Amino acid sequence: MNEPKRVTITYRVPYADTDQMQVVYYANYLTLFERARNELMRACGYTYRELETGGFALPVLEAHVNYRAPATYDDLLEITAWCSEFKGVRLKICCEVRRDGKLLAEGYTVHAHVGFRSLRPMRPVPAFRAALGFAVPDARAHPRFID
Repeated sequence: MNEPKRVTITYRVPYADTDQMQVVYYANYLTLFERARNELMRACGYTYRELETGGFALPVLEAHVNYRAPATYDDLLEITAWCSEFKGVRLKICCEVRRDGKLLAEGYTVHAHVGFRSLRPMRPVPAFRAALGFAVPDARAHPRFID
């Protein structure tokens, strides 16, 4: 495995993202993860649009967030995303949300690489795995490896 590409984006919290206490609503962290994941894909050379045009999709199978400290209205956040695992047709994208270097939230989403129309698991093209920092497994070295 190569070192996974990491992407960091900035995002200023609008009032619409907060609750009555001006704290970022807990579910909006998944939207922040999506924003960073989208830019990670773009930095790796695969936009979601290109992936879908190629006949593939990455539906979310699992999502997890650990909340450490609140983000509030008008905070300038740094959201970092990277692919930490790519096994078979599953990939795990990790994210961290920080303000001035302080960790506010961390978590991940797990995705399946599937056919766009069938939604059935499909083996990813080697270039996609490599772009995210994962070499194509050698089936001879891992005889039980099945996508």
